[in-house]
Amino acid sequence: MIAEVIINSNVKSLNKTFDYNIPISMEEKINIGSRVLVKFGNIKQLEEGFVVNIKESSEFEVKDIAVVEEKDFIDKPKVELAQWMAYRYFCNVSDCIKLMLPPGTGTKDLQKRVKEKSLNSVRLLKNSVEIDEDIESKVLKSEKQIKVLKFLLDNDDVLISDLENITEVSKAIIKTLEKNGYVEIYEKQIERNPFLHKVVQKNANLNLTDEQKYAYDMVENAIDDCMNSEFLLYGVTGSGKTEVYLQLIQKVLNQGKTSLMLVPEISLTPQTVDRFIARFGQDKIAVLHSKLSIGERYDQWYKIKTGKAKIVIGARSAIFAPANDLGIIIIDEEHDGSYKSEMSPRYNVKDIARYIGKKYDIPVVYGSATPDMDTYYKSQEGAIELLELTKRANKSKLPKVEVVDLKQELANGNRSMISGKLYTELEKNIKEKKQTILFLNRRGYSTFVMCRDCGYTAKCKNCNITMTYHLRQNRLKCHYCGYEAKAITICPECKSTNIRYFGTGTQKLETEVNNLFPTATTIRMDVDTVTKKNSHEEILNRFKNENIDILIGTQMVVKGHHFPNVTLVGVIAADSNLNMDDYRASEKTFQILTQVAGRAGREKDEGRVIIQTYNPDNFSIEFSKKQDYKLFYNLESKLRKELKYPPFCDIIVLGFSSENEDDIKRVSGMVHKYFKTKIEEDNIPIILYKPVPAPIDKIKNKYRWRIIIKCKFGNNIIDIINNCTKEVFQNKTNSVNMIVDVNPNSMM
Repeated sequence: MIAEVIINSNVKSLNKTFDYNIPISMEEKINIGSRVLVKFGNIKQLEEGFVVNIKESSEFEVKDIAVVEEKDFIDKPKVELAQWMAYRYFCNVSDCIKLMLPPGTGTKDLQKRVKEKSLNSVRLLKNSVEIDEDIESKVLKSEKQIKVLKFLLDNDDVLISDLENITEVSKAIIKTLEKNGYVEIYEKQIERNPFLHKVVQKNANLNLTDEQKYAYDMVENAIDDCMNSEFLLYGVTGSGKTEVYLQLIQKVLNQGKTSLMLVPEISLTPQTVDRFIARFGQDKIAVLHSKLSIGERYDQWYKIKTGKAKIVIGARSAIFAPANDLGIIIIDEEHDGSYKSEMSPRYNVKDIARYIGKKYDIPVVYGSATPDMDTYYKSQEGAIELLELTKRANKSKLPKVEVVDLKQELANGNRSMISGKLYTELEKNIKEKKQTILFLNRRGYSTFVMCRDCGYTAKCKNCNITMTYHLRQNRLKCHYCGYEAKAITICPECKSTNIRYFGTGTQKLETEVNNLFPTATTIRMDVDTVTKKNSHEEILNRFKNENIDILIGTQMVVKGHHFPNVTLVGVIAADSNLNMDDYRASEKTFQILTQVAGRAGREKDEGRVIIQTYNPDNFSIEFSKKQDYKLFYNLESKLRKELKYPPFCDIIVLGFSSENEDDIKRVSGMVHKYFKTKIEEDNIPIILYKPVPAPIDKIKNKYRWRIIIKCKFGNNIIDIINNCTKEVFQNKTNSVNMIVDVNPNSMM
């Protein structure tokens, strides 16, 4: 028997099958989807590969498969999905297969880490400032030691085996760091159950409103009929979408099938999990997200694989969970950008869900108070069935929204981040022991640092982007590549000390709120405060249980959270998304403002929302004040139709990056010529733009150019792009990388 094997590599020329003989001793063990080790070319070490087909014979002289993994982690349907994804998302099949493997697969001692319950772990003994000082003063010279320490700064308290595998260093390096007082190696008891710390009181089904009952019945019919249908559950904030999800999942559970529930943010997972545990208990539930340890993720994955977990809750990658008997897929907050991968494979979860739904004849439910334009357009065209929840489930009113013109605040002499109106409402809330959420979608203290004498701005040495000042660490940080530097007090260009910090971030807002309201309690939630495991949950629980007065946060605080005592929401700068070079700028602004407004007044007390903006007349802000999605959609769709933007046309970005800008110009020119010729020869309806530098034209020391294409994305376009990639890059002797991104989240 002959196995067709895909080598685990992201090299484009290796995105094809190679024939290998299956030894008689392995015939019972090898199936489509098996992971194998093979001799490849003249390479001495064995290469990892995946069996994608089995046939009787080969026309070539073939080598034997050397090793086969005892367990099959994926099956034939997963291999077919990987092949479909590779074709559609212009990547290697092996890149897609890796998304479907259990966490930790491929590391040398997977089985050891799975079985052992008490293992050596590593934790830091020094903080980031001390480590940075030692690096800058050359006390630390070893690149490998620095690599380990930087990894531990982001992932403290790691199993020593994981640290060795991920950073690719030997145990001797870690031992040296221990000897020099940077880390501690200690024995750690492994807890495999991520729910161990949870104590949740059980509850029963709630009575559905008429609107909820209608939505439930429509999806229930599709479940009973084993029919693939797509539904958009469009409901105002607080309308009870989650209760509909819970009862649909109970329906699927009663049939002995598995449900998949996707949420966009890790910060949403704790609240969602709590509600599901309260309804179904812990045993039936598995949760998958990046804040779990590798061991925990493996155990949760295996719990799904063996059928012990019938309810899977997770972020984007959970769409690849090994559930063999799916009955429903639910994508909550379906408009959220995190459902689209920004790394290869650049897949969209909704595409994958649609593929799985059709393959297994199961319904797919999308839920949102502010649907993605494309999803709502499909519901208007009849491709997706629209189910509406127009009222809040507990009969509470939607919050009252007021817009404050910051230009007028400046004219009145108020240069604070807090307008007069918001100050008054904050003061009232603090006195009445009610809670407030302040939303600002920028982390850090100041967004850029400038010399007032010569105009110098502190930019990242690797990226053509200004660095953000972080007050607590007194550091400048690049939010694109992670580079850090000491804060400057003297201009490196003109030696002036007239250095000023401009812009605002969540750290600066927190400082200002503490100065204005010294007796109020505050807590901050952004990327800088949620680096440790369970930190999302700890912050949200503290805010809720300790009745902290003010929660300050970025978009993490916007979606899905239910805090009964929050009656006031303040949006500090509503214009941040409007100023982006992105056709989705108005849509993102409307969505985020409507979502954050929905956190206020979700119980008996009426909510108030203050939106601060320099553009009070902008239609996305005006319609978010009215919380009227349909008004926004009707106007925005007219503009997009005129300008040929999604959903009326697809946008494909061909992105080029290289350390050599001349190579980029040459290769992007070749690609442009290829497309231009194809368009003229085959009369294909494509709008093709010339290669130009990207808005951020350098990141991580690589120049960035792009070609934008407008067309209706389909198999003919996919074939052209795949053929272009093969023709232009098959004999590539330069350093240029090309990515293809269909309807990207960001045009930067």
